[in-house]
Amino acid sequence: MALAKPRTLFLIVFLGCVGLMGVALYLEHVVGLEPCPMCIVQRICLIAVGLVSLVAALHAPGGVGRRIYSVLMVLFAVAGAGTAARQVWLQSVPPEQLEACLPSLEFMMDALPLQEIVRLVFHGTADCAEVSWTLFSLSLPEWSLLAFLGLILVGLYQLFRRRV
Repeated sequence: MALAKPRTLFLIVFLGCVGLMGVALYLEHVVGLEPCPMCIVQRICLIAVGLVSLVAALHAPGGVGRRIYSVLMVLFAVAGAGTAARQVWLQSVPPEQLEACLPSLEFMMDALPLQEIVRLVFHGTADCAEVSWTLFSLSLPEWSLLAFLGLILVGLYQLFRRRV
């Protein structure tokens, strides 16, 4: 039994990504939680998954096209899951073992080469390890990791499904 038509499933993924970005923006602008650089990378990955899904839903491709969109979706979701997993790990490290803080992402983009920015962002700081909000005892990076794992599963389902 098929879960849903590929086009419908891509549209559901897009709407889910829009909803998750809405929650992230609500937490930032209404609740006042400032996103760290790793959170911003996760947002970029989520937006990329959403855009790939939107284009796939609008395009309604056949088998090969569906697989190409699914691979792109899975790659962006894996990048987001990796970033979220790294942040979850950082939250388990004692704060005194982490660097104090990073300059703002805007400053780093202006002053440093991309390779150095990536290294600094993924090295992590105490800002990225701080747990400032939880829901059902899970921090934002843990929720983000769960969301990305769900997106990976949907992408893999789309990739390996037999019938359209």
